[in-house]
Amino acid sequence: MADGGVRTTCPYCGTGCGLVVTPQADGWKVAGDPQHPANFGRLCSKGTALADTLAPDSRLLGPEVDGRAVDWTHATAEAAGRIRSVIELHGPDAFAFYLSGQLLTEDYYAANKLAKGFLGTANVDTNSRLCMASTVAGHRRAFGSDSVPQCYDDLELADLVVLVGSNLAWCHPVLFQRLKKAREDHGTRVVVIDPRRTDCCDIADLHLALAPGSDVALWNGLLAHCEAAGLIDFPFVDAHTEGFTEALSAARAADTSQTGLSPTDIATFFQWFAATSKVVTMFSQGVNQSASGTDKVNAILNVHLATARIGKPGCGPFSVTGQPNAMGGREVGGLANQLAAHMGFDQASVDRVGRFWNAARMASSEGLKAVDLFRAVDAGKVKAIWIMGTNPAVSLPEADLVRRALAKCPVVIVSDCVADTDTMRFAHIKLPAHGWGEKNGTVTNSDRTISRQRPFLRPVGEARSDWQAISAVAGHLGFGSAFAWKDSAAIFAEYARLTAFENGGSRDLDLTDWIGGDYDAMVPAQWGGKRLFADGRFFTADGKARLVAVTARPPREVPNVDWPLRLNTGRYRDQWHTMTRTGLSARLSGHRSEPLLDINPVDAARLNLMDGALVRVKSRLGDYVARLRATTDQRPGDVFLPMHWTDRFAARAIVGRLLAGHVDPVSGQPESKHMPVRVEPFAADWSAVLVAADPFDLPDLPWWVRHAADGAQITELAGDSPAQVQALVAVLDARFGRNRLEVLDPTRGIARYAWMDGEHLAAALFVGRDRPDVVRAWVARLVGRAVASASERAAVLAGKAPAGQTDQGPIVCACFSVGLAAIEAAIRDQHLTNVAQIGAALKAGTGCGSCIPELKGLLARKVAAE
Repeated sequence: MADGGVRTTCPYCGTGCGLVVTPQADGWKVAGDPQHPANFGRLCSKGTALADTLAPDSRLLGPEVDGRAVDWTHATAEAAGRIRSVIELHGPDAFAFYLSGQLLTEDYYAANKLAKGFLGTANVDTNSRLCMASTVAGHRRAFGSDSVPQCYDDLELADLVVLVGSNLAWCHPVLFQRLKKAREDHGTRVVVIDPRRTDCCDIADLHLALAPGSDVALWNGLLAHCEAAGLIDFPFVDAHTEGFTEALSAARAADTSQTGLSPTDIATFFQWFAATSKVVTMFSQGVNQSASGTDKVNAILNVHLATARIGKPGCGPFSVTGQPNAMGGREVGGLANQLAAHMGFDQASVDRVGRFWNAARMASSEGLKAVDLFRAVDAGKVKAIWIMGTNPAVSLPEADLVRRALAKCPVVIVSDCVADTDTMRFAHIKLPAHGWGEKNGTVTNSDRTISRQRPFLRPVGEARSDWQAISAVAGHLGFGSAFAWKDSAAIFAEYARLTAFENGGSRDLDLTDWIGGDYDAMVPAQWGGKRLFADGRFFTADGKARLVAVTARPPREVPNVDWPLRLNTGRYRDQWHTMTRTGLSARLSGHRSEPLLDINPVDAARLNLMDGALVRVKSRLGDYVARLRATTDQRPGDVFLPMHWTDRFAARAIVGRLLAGHVDPVSGQPESKHMPVRVEPFAADWSAVLVAADPFDLPDLPWWVRHAADGAQITELAGDSPAQVQALVAVLDARFGRNRLEVLDPTRGIARYAWMDGEHLAAALFVGRDRPDVVRAWVARLVGRAVASASERAAVLAGKAPAGQTDQGPIVCACFSVGLAAIEAAIRDQHLTNVAQIGAALKAGTGCGSCIPELKGLLARKVAAE
């Protein structure tokens, strides 16, 4: 670009927003790409804050083997030698890759080629197994291929959009803004199907807070209703599908009372769907993350197939993926039950891919899926694992089993851009990978659009592309000629040729149009065209789609006397996965600076739990400590925890420790939203706030949680013994020296400490029986600055700004770092009555718009208080 800007793609969700990154005097400016078909210039709070996350402080700078810094040749030779030894002693299935939807398509392709074509194992799975595997299985059962029929334009063209198990407002904010604008422009009707009340309900005409796990009963009921109302497209069904009679028979037997919804709400939804020809059903993790997720997907697809509402403008089922390249991974065989180019393990495909690769040792059957893979590591069956760009010690269910497995696995290789993750701590061999801004390759978003990620930064330290690491290891194993790509363009060209190889229209994925193209100049484009299947041609053997007879099944575990509440898990608006990137940004950490347990006020009162107090959440597998948030957004009997926190950011806040490894029998995707738990008060004798420039190891404390602030790290702490405070002070003395100021009031249980480096504030600790009332952000800004006068030092120990500055509280608008206190003050003092006025006064809500539902809630509370 003429101004030095680089067109690239956002590294967060599966929306796949285009970005323009431009150099500035003080760093980089990240803006939405107005020409990209996914976002047309829009960005969410995470994309807006990407420039905040580019500092190299947390990066892995060079290869390490057994704790020793080595060069790349040594590291890759050592990795190859250990892999070779394991395979020679125990066979190819004793090795596995565990990959990530954060990888580029080229990286994914290289890993799959090495394992499935040259090492002879299909033990190549990915964190996408936790995300979209049930959709993949449902698509393949119905369509014969993992094909998304729709495109994003359909959100603007539909007359009814049904969001099922999708918190689009938080998880895919740009798509939510497109839907919101469509509703404003031409009255698109919106139905939200979700046990929780999420910010999506801000634009919903109907919210169906169904009982968790009852989706199949609802969609079967809808299919039966469509048949009774004469809405089945029998010419389409007869000519282009099989299985309708069996699917309808199962649907007629459905009991929609299982949903817990009122008959009136069910009837309204059914009538709206039946009366509207242009319907898009958009679904995500609430459908997929279930032991019956594949059946839920097929229940949705059955309705769209039976009514021929598929692959048409504004009309069809639409799965939205959670990661930036989960789709690209699926395309090149990133799941253990796939081969590259959307091929499976049927004999013809195995033979075809083997011939194309000139494979030395072709895998001939499916490998282990994620949960079973780590169980096999724990059982000693898998003895070498190479983990790339993901953090399974946190993100998988049965987290303690995963950690135990990694701890005893003879060979753990981890490729990552971050030096310290919960998973990296188990690595014998550490390989530094490119981070976003250094990567060079392609990604595929939720509507099949292939886009380029282009580098604009020099690699940090000795970081390399993941495909380069794989190629080097392959060379040491004797397969160098098959992996001798000179750049990512060569890998993409090979992959594109494979999609076209012996295809002739028999497979959905065909990148013939990309062969021979200019890789560097590639513009975003959808493979397969804008939509699929409107012509009634599917990728099964007979060309017909399959309706699948499904029946509602409850979650594998249900609440009981000992475990009376049902735990649901998911994302926060401004965080991502395990926070290795978003945790670096102060403004992204400000919205929800710690994990909160959402619980209905009725349940909180029944259990004698106080809003804002710490509680311990227990399942039969483990426990988790969080602050309680009483909210009517939760159904009685249900609670919610976020998925993001790790041992780097908190004590006892890994949600995977609570979750059992129940999986869908077809997809292998684990059930992450239905775990029975109980909630108890967390007895704390003291609470504290620690402010320091950098994170460091704390003594063993019952609870703490850390987040980034401007210029410092803020850690909230709590414990049940005065000795724990003494141990904490001793650690701080050892780190910052004994040049400290202090105020002690044992009678009131108050202690205040400030460690000084000369006249500069190094750290501050505030301890009390209750949560200390201090202006955290103000103290954080003082760290590293001179605090020389007696009055300034007294203010620091008091935790109060001399001018009476108040803490801004949680960040509501991350785009412009506007806090709750400022918004409440403006509403009160300026008599603001609508969101536009708040935007004019503070800019809040004028960026990505994700905070607008929260702003409306604040206005509504003011009106209610009056």
